[in-house]
Formats: sequence, structure tokens, C-alpha cells
Amino acid sequence: MLDTSLLANLPEHPDVIAPDGSEIRLLKSANEVSSMVHALLHPGTTTHAVHHLTVEESWICVAGEGELWRSNDAGESVLSLTECTTCEIPVGTTFQFRATGNKPLEIVITTTPPWPGDHEAVRVHGKWAPSV
Repeated sequence: MLDTSLLANLPEHPDVIAPDGSEIRLLKSANEVSSMVHALLHPGTTTHAVHHLTVEESWICVAGEGELWRSNDAGESVLSLTECTTCEIPVGTTFQFRATGNKPLEIVITTTPPWPGDHEAVRVHGKWAPSV
């Protein structure tokens, strides 16, 4: 029989506000080597730029439209985010994102290793002025 204890609907209100300013809803997972969240950014808003000290992230955009700016020693780029776009945020990469469409930008994020706490994300200067 399948374990249904991990099934849940997204809560209406965020569990926390991330250091970058996005709304975070925690997702249940049986996986102990990573953590998973649902991030939401309202239309017309831009996060604070951050970089992570020890974790990497894998993203899949599940709704909305936006842009993701990433910068590291290899260079910088701006990626368009639309439904089903996937991307990686390597450790130490500076990044910032914004919601450019008429609906909220929604992203499911897996963090490896599991998110250790807000001290992990260091705010830095970004490409755009933050509005959250």
C-alpha cells in the first residue's frame, strides 16, 4: 500500500518568507538528503538577490511567467521562466528572480542538502531593484 501521509494541499498562507522575499510553503518529503518547497512571487514583484553558502537548488516553474538572473565566476545570464521551465542554482551562484506575468510566479524547489536555515542565504547586490 502506498504511504499517503505525504499527500497534502498547499496551504493558503505561506509558512515563511524567504530571505529573498518570496513566499515559501513547505512541502512534505520522505527524502532525507534534500528538502522541497513551493515558492510564490506575486505579479510585478522582484526578489532580493542572494547567494547560498552550502546548498544547491533545482527549480521547476509550475505556473506564471518571470525571469531568473544568475551570476557566478563562469558569467551571468537571464533565463525566462514559464510553466515547465527547469533550472539549477549551483552553490555560490548569485541569483534573483521576478514575476513578469499577470499571475503569480510559482516554482517548486528542491534544495540539496536540506535547507539549514535563513543564515544560508546571503543578500547581495542584484540585477534589478527588489520590490518585496
